[in-house]
Amino acid sequence: MSGDPIIELKQVDFHYAQEPTLEGVDLTVYRGQSGCIVGPNGGGKSTLLKILLGLLEPTRGEVRIFGTSPEDARSRVGYMPQYHLLDPAFPATVLEVVLSGRMHSFFIGRYSRKDRAIAMDALEELGITSLAGRSFSRLSGGQRQRVLIARAIAGEPELLLLDEPTANIDPGAGERFYAALEELRHRMTVLTVSHDLGFVSRGSDLVICVNRQVTIHQAEHFTQQTANAVYHHEVELIKHDHSCFCHCGGDHAAGRR
Repeated sequence: MSGDPIIELKQVDFHYAQEPTLEGVDLTVYRGQSGCIVGPNGGGKSTLLKILLGLLEPTRGEVRIFGTSPEDARSRVGYMPQYHLLDPAFPATVLEVVLSGRMHSFFIGRYSRKDRAIAMDALEELGITSLAGRSFSRLSGGQRQRVLIARAIAGEPELLLLDEPTANIDPGAGERFYAALEELRHRMTVLTVSHDLGFVSRGSDLVICVNRQVTIHQAEHFTQQTANAVYHHEVELIKHDHSCFCHCGGDHAAGRR
């Protein structure tokens, strides 16, 4: 693979209270690649994301982001958490939430005209400029989700990490999101955590399967047999012209981890 490695994990382990969550993880993602992180409930997807962000320290192994530590690379990384992890009554307008993604350039208590222009561009990219003056607390779940994605890209990251970005987004808004995501992939490396295996058919290069250990597949080679091996039970992949859905009963289908 040509290009510089953006993410490098070598023999990474992580334990919660002596219980192994990740074991022997080797992962390299190169500049220009995009990936979808999939796996069953409790398999370690969120833990892997937190390690990439420097929010968790591995029990063993080496983690390099842009050739340095995750902590030192944070200014180059955008992150969208699951919106339900935030206080829905957060007292701010949509524009103020998106501007908070520009905190690295915040100067003497105010944002610059450039910061505001970049924030508005991010809202435009997600098709929600009309919400700029609205209270974040009054938005629907899908609207909040798009605001948080706009916040993540307002920081002009080189690496974008999205945790369940399509949750709560209605089908019409979802198509706008997929189009925006395709544009983002042209200018940054994007990794998306999703419980929906159909996401792998939406432009990802890599499928990063996490179930305590990590296996990496080219998206075009991700088959039903591969999915069965990851989830340790039978799943059904139904492909359509514009999407692909996974039917895999119980907690996995509900996306709980």
